[in-house]
Amino acid sequence: MSDLTKLTLEAALAGLKAKEFSSVEITKAHIDACMEAADLNAFITTDFTNALKSAEKSDAKLAKGEGGALEGAPLGIKDLFCTENVKTTAGSKILGDFKPQYESTVTANMKRDGMVMLGKLNMDEFAMGSSNETSAFGPVVNPWRKGKGEDLVPGGSSGGSASAVAANMCLGATATDTGGSIRQPASFTGTVGVKPTYGRCSRWGVVAFASSLDQAGPITRTVKDSAIMLQSMAGYDPKDSTSINKPMPDLSAACGKSIKGMKIGIPKEYTMDGMPREIEDLWQQGIKWLESCGAEIVHVSLPHTKYALPAYYIVAPAEASSNLARYDGMRYGERVEGANLYDTYERTRAEGFGKEVRRRIMMGTYVLSAGYYDAYYLQAQKVRTKIADDFKRAWEKCDALLTPTCPSAAFAVGRKLNDPVTMYLNDIFTVTANLAGLPAMSVPAALDNNGLPLGLQIIGRALDEETVFAASSALESCANFTEKPNKWWK
Repeated sequence: MSDLTKLTLEAALAGLKAKEFSSVEITKAHIDACMEAADLNAFITTDFTNALKSAEKSDAKLAKGEGGALEGAPLGIKDLFCTENVKTTAGSKILGDFKPQYESTVTANMKRDGMVMLGKLNMDEFAMGSSNETSAFGPVVNPWRKGKGEDLVPGGSSGGSASAVAANMCLGATATDTGGSIRQPASFTGTVGVKPTYGRCSRWGVVAFASSLDQAGPITRTVKDSAIMLQSMAGYDPKDSTSINKPMPDLSAACGKSIKGMKIGIPKEYTMDGMPREIEDLWQQGIKWLESCGAEIVHVSLPHTKYALPAYYIVAPAEASSNLARYDGMRYGERVEGANLYDTYERTRAEGFGKEVRRRIMMGTYVLSAGYYDAYYLQAQKVRTKIADDFKRAWEKCDALLTPTCPSAAFAVGRKLNDPVTMYLNDIFTVTANLAGLPAMSVPAALDNNGLPLGLQIIGRALDEETVFAASSALESCANFTEKPNKWWK
């Protein structure tokens, strides 16, 4: 039998249905891959015993010709999703050994469809980071390397998800995106990452960072695999007040659909001073690829793009400071006793939260404080509206946008950790989609001069995932990105 870990999710599901192999067999193969790649630190918690039990149940269903859309497929779950009786940490010490007594809606949907959960994937603490170095459980290592050189970051905050998929540790993984935390890791690891329209996937049971920006999505090896996963993850949820009660189109059918006549916008503001030439060249190549598929290229302007990053780093910390106020050591998680109630709060939070989380809480508290709310937070929300209006005007001329995903390839572990402003610039091409609530996808397109993956991004109209998947599938077909990292961790 060939290496089952090299299969795409689509091929694995077809093989399971055709009884070419069992769920137990493919689950065991991925468990072995997880243990072999332990040095990548992609998992915080593994749940292999229950995974094999789930695989046995899936095999029983498949034997009867039954089963859901993900039946028997071994997948990974970002440790931001609450999973019943399985440790959930959000990458932080402050949650301690917290084991939820409930299941997030997204993971419940996937279990309903037959997912086999291998465990919980490492991440930046409370999803705050662009490199997966802020996790209380240590940094995740990118399976890609420059020759035999230093360890590279996999991107963040969903670095564990991206690393696990790229290293064939699971067939796909859930992730979340607040300012680019699905798409940037996907770009850094040569995988596909999708942020759907805000409200497509329920946030119920997902540990909150910035409630008006957070959105769940998949990281996979192909666009079709993302379509399969997202179709399962998404859906209306009355427990989430921001959930959209609109049917999701058939995303698998959108893959491979002709884009002849589709208008693809190229925003002039995404050309940055100092952007590496190879990323500019790849962007131009992406334009040529889509033109060869029959798309029409139009140039558009998103004039408020330059304000997106400053606005994001006001809105997101403000919402985080409010959301993270619940972690006080009183009801669950870690507790450090102090001389009195306030001292206990202070000691618990100082000990439980990492440096980056404390930084963002302080930023958020500051911009929401009396005397600064109007000057910062209110202004940032006005800018956010202007950014959304820019996109609305662009949609009058085009159906989707093509941009680079990131301003660079993966960088060395530790290189930017002590320079938060430089680190925040990693999100420059991705935050606009979050601020406007739009669907966006990163597709692996090429290797840079050091042999590291680079991605291109497709951004679409709200609720128009169908166009995003069609354009991304065409881009994937033209790029024909088949490179894989060398298994140096063996």
